[in-house]
Amino acid sequence: MTFLDALILGVVEGLTEFLPVSSTGHLILTNWILGLDGKAVDAYTIVIQLGAILSVLALYRNRAGQMIRGIAGRDEFGRGLFLKLCLAFMPAAAVGLILEDAIDAWLFNPIPVAMALIVGGIVMICVELFYVRKREKAALEGGTALKGVEDIGWFDAFLVGCAQCFALWPGTSRSMCTILGGQLRGFSSVAAAEISFLLALPTLGAATIYKLIKEREAFLAMEGGIPLIIFGNVVAFIVAFFAVRWFVGIVTRYGMAPFGAYRIVVGLIFLSLALAGRITF
Repeated sequence: MTFLDALILGVVEGLTEFLPVSSTGHLILTNWILGLDGKAVDAYTIVIQLGAILSVLALYRNRAGQMIRGIAGRDEFGRGLFLKLCLAFMPAAAVGLILEDAIDAWLFNPIPVAMALIVGGIVMICVELFYVRKREKAALEGGTALKGVEDIGWFDAFLVGCAQCFALWPGTSRSMCTILGGQLRGFSSVAAAEISFLLALPTLGAATIYKLIKEREAFLAMEGGIPLIIFGNVVAFIVAFFAVRWFVGIVTRYGMAPFGAYRIVVGLIFLSLALAGRITF
């Protein structure tokens, strides 16, 4: 792997990690285009998530500060939010540990990934057109407000965490699952996105640490491993910082449907390559 490869992977990670388009699917395609393969490369694409995580901490530093004060016993809402995020993290963590080998064997293949992209895109469009827009129109006409992050309850957190379990299917998108889960619980699209971003902190953080420990020998054997990891994380941080701000603006104005349409296009490209035997992993 070269620094140019690391730059490209960092850009792709930063752009797609928090957008509901599947960072896994995009990184698989990118690795195929670049001709990269192997355990070290797979682990690298997980570890550079750290840069994306830090971008969320920077963007939502006030929320992070609330939770830190809550842990210290100085902010009741912050403590509650922290504990609810911990609860939301648990379902996917438990299911992921139990089914890790089965997921790698049966779902981490080109056609399942392509189908997850396509089906996820269709689901996003349907939820947007037949639920979210009607709900927002009803709320506007009735003069009522949709739920915000401050309104999150324990059951909300648990259900969003259960929705995150679907993201264990590669190509589905963690962001898509958690944002849709929040929307279906009555949160505004912006609030659902913020909950998704905050839930990424424990979820992606745990995945990064786990992969770093599990594949440490592959990292040590990779030439220029540490500098490449640092460089990729810096790139991912910068790109994700601006991608998240852009995404919130797009969702506020147009909703999630454009991202659903994009997923379908990428999924069809992925599927055609898979059926032609051009892409394997």
